[in-house]
Amino acid sequence: MASPGFEPETFSVQILFGLSTRSNNSNGSSSESKLTKAINMYSISFFSTGEGEPQVIDSHVHVWASPQEAEEKYPYFPGQEPSLTGHVDFLLECMEEAGVDGALIVQPINHKFDHSYVTSVLKKFPSKFVGCCLANPAEDGSGIKHLEDLVLKDGYRAVRFNPYLWPSGEKMTNEIGKALFSKAGELGVPVGFMCMKGLLLHLQEIEELCTEFPSTVVLLDHLAFCKPPKNDDERQGFSELLKLSRFPQVYVKFSALFRVSRNPYPYEDLSHVLPQLVSSYGAHRIMWGSDFPYVVAECGYKEAREAVSYLAKHGHLPPSATEWIMGKTIMQLFDGKWSSVAN
Repeated sequence: MASPGFEPETFSVQILFGLSTRSNNSNGSSSESKLTKAINMYSISFFSTGEGEPQVIDSHVHVWASPQEAEEKYPYFPGQEPSLTGHVDFLLECMEEAGVDGALIVQPINHKFDHSYVTSVLKKFPSKFVGCCLANPAEDGSGIKHLEDLVLKDGYRAVRFNPYLWPSGEKMTNEIGKALFSKAGELGVPVGFMCMKGLLLHLQEIEELCTEFPSTVVLLDHLAFCKPPKNDDERQGFSELLKLSRFPQVYVKFSALFRVSRNPYPYEDLSHVLPQLVSSYGAHRIMWGSDFPYVVAECGYKEAREAVSYLAKHGHLPPSATEWIMGKTIMQLFDGKWSSVAN
């Protein structure tokens, strides 16, 4: 895959209105509202072009049945009943308001290995959504056939590895894990890694799988949960995240920013992280994701989209890089899957 070059644009990167989220203006009102306006202006400058607006695709959303749907047809996994609203109609409302054209739906833990609800959504909105199923690392190997069926029969285009679903004491590099990872490559579906307890805990497994199966594409969910580093362990973790770019098959989701930032919205500490990711991976291997519906209560869905353009400009990135991050990367990875979506 060729790396697209950046246009030689230059920018005056100054904070609009001399803003600081901790200061108040002379009228006593918080400058936060001005900051929101500034973010909106950044968003407009990045996504409006004379040739029509580029597609915006969310690389990481979850949906689950409403309580009524769960009662009637799509039950939750016992003990995983959601506390948030996450049905597809709510997602569609949020996407319309935010100007998001499509999304990759990641199978939620609330339904665990029962993919029937997400499958119904994919069938109902085939041009809007692509599915990422959840790998079942059962010791009997049944998850391998399950993955094959989900891809070949139900149309899923990616699979998530949750290392905390592996049997106790087992790693993702066990016999089942390697068989699943290999099968994903054979089927042409990327594998997303959820390193919720930290990248360093799973780094050796990811490196081993990438080395042994170079044809399997990898997605690192939520920056592999690497926060802007403040201590030696965090610096090592972030350094290892950057070094994983040596594997051409590895992509990074710049997603769930509220989970990795130490700052409130618009997560300004990530303005230093994003340029480093682009420098290591190239914008064509980075993709934005919201982590709907969790993001709604954190900053709002529309705001999650707008934050990225603000951080990109704050981090001195050209609009061309932002276009890749906000949609072109994932569209290219999934062969233009959303190209027919009407804007």
